[in-house]
Amino acid sequence: MQRVIRKLLAAGIAGSALLLSGASFAAGPMPVVASFSILGDLVRVVGGERVRVTTLVGPDEDAHVFEPKPSDAKTLVHSRLLVVNGLGFEPWAHKLVRSAGYKGETVTASSGVKPLLVEDENTHGQKGRTDQGHHHDEADPHAWQNPRNVVLYTRNIATALAKADPAGADAYQANANAYVNELMALDAWAKARFAAIPPNKRKVITSHDAFGYLAAQYQIRFLAPQGVSTDAEPSARDVARLIRQIQQEKIKAVFVENMRHSRLLAQMAQDAGVVVGATLYVDALSAADGPADSYLRLMRHNVTQLAAGMQGN
Repeated sequence: MQRVIRKLLAAGIAGSALLLSGASFAAGPMPVVASFSILGDLVRVVGGERVRVTTLVGPDEDAHVFEPKPSDAKTLVHSRLLVVNGLGFEPWAHKLVRSAGYKGETVTASSGVKPLLVEDENTHGQKGRTDQGHHHDEADPHAWQNPRNVVLYTRNIATALAKADPAGADAYQANANAYVNELMALDAWAKARFAAIPPNKRKVITSHDAFGYLAAQYQIRFLAPQGVSTDAEPSARDVARLIRQIQQEKIKAVFVENMRHSRLLAQMAQDAGVVVGATLYVDALSAADGPADSYLRLMRHNVTQLAAGMQGN
């Protein structure tokens, strides 16, 4: 990251922020930057034609391991609003803001969400231990996996857009209200799909532990060889334990995610005698021609695949 920052400063991007004038934003849609593709979709829905959205981490890309480029800083410094998830999902975002000399507003979309806590050791190995050998807890950042949390995301985005563009406040509020209705319908549909599956069958193996909010909302048990971030590798002992659990509990619902196809999970499934199911979309949308090119389509795809997989348990 320090190398990137030096490049940005050498390119003079930080200083360019001081040269911008109000005339830069006088015409055309308001430029907004979203940290990753799911947020980009939400901003487009709420903002409509009044915004021009640029997403830093694109479809099928992994925000956990993202490293900003000088062009990202140039894009950011010309935007009026930066939308981030928060909850520790984008550790690179604050450094990018500082190095770019960004002067616009930043909104944390997850503001108001009650975070789920996970043991930091599962995510970052020994970093999760204090000097006394105890464990830290950290927030699970994947709050969008519960559609009711995305209601809060939507409201926060609408408020931020209205603050940056008061003339569009009514439009942003109307778009947000309509989208909230769609989110509530999505939640009701997902509840009905999962309620049809006996509780003892609601068990799933995924490649990293990103479904905590979905699990809590719909009473599903998710197991994963990785923690909440994809930048840590599980231990051999954890892998062996998970294989035994798959076999003992006769879990057939095993899925990989779109950001990366885990060879580890494929090997685990082979060792446990199960078949890996369809791709799930977790931290990123699919490409435009894929089955999950919007948040609503992502959730409907995932719920459909998870329900079908759990029926085989």
